[in-house]
Amino acid sequence: MAEISSLHQHASAPSLANADRLEVVTFTLGEEEYGIDIQKVQELRGYDAVTRIANAPEYIKGVVNLRGIIVPIIDMRIKFKLGTPSYDQFTVVIVLNIGGRVVGMVVDSVSDVITLTAEQIKPAPEMGSVLDTDYLIGLGTLEERMLILVDIDRLMSSEEMGLIEKMAA
Repeated sequence: MAEISSLHQHASAPSLANADRLEVVTFTLGEEEYGIDIQKVQELRGYDAVTRIANAPEYIKGVVNLRGIIVPIIDMRIKFKLGTPSYDQFTVVIVLNIGGRVVGMVVDSVSDVITLTAEQIKPAPEMGSVLDTDYLIGLGTLEERMLILVDIDRLMSSEEMGLIEKMAA
């Protein structure tokens, strides 16, 4: 248990020290399966046309008007350099609420919602991967499945994303 709580140095990360369970929404990007804290997910939507923003980074597809709120849409497949994205009936936008800001994240598909116990979450190994281990909570293991658990607060508020102002830690 001590190894897990040491992974979470800031307040916005899901705290496994207080609870022995983490409920995650699982989604796929390319061949990999990822998980994010369900408490950050506002809703799931199909991919709709977006309004492009001039000079935005390539991974920011544009914005959509979601019931009066202008929401930036980020394609994680472009962000993580996972090949040319295709948009079909399986493409999902995960609408996140992070620090009071709403952001849409395009993924290949959403699998399910699972609950992981502290024992099922292993620290992420240090490796020069596409996704910096700073943005990982760890790896979730579920029978034969391996989930890459993303600290979505930290990723979306990182300087490279530049979308959400740094949250007070």
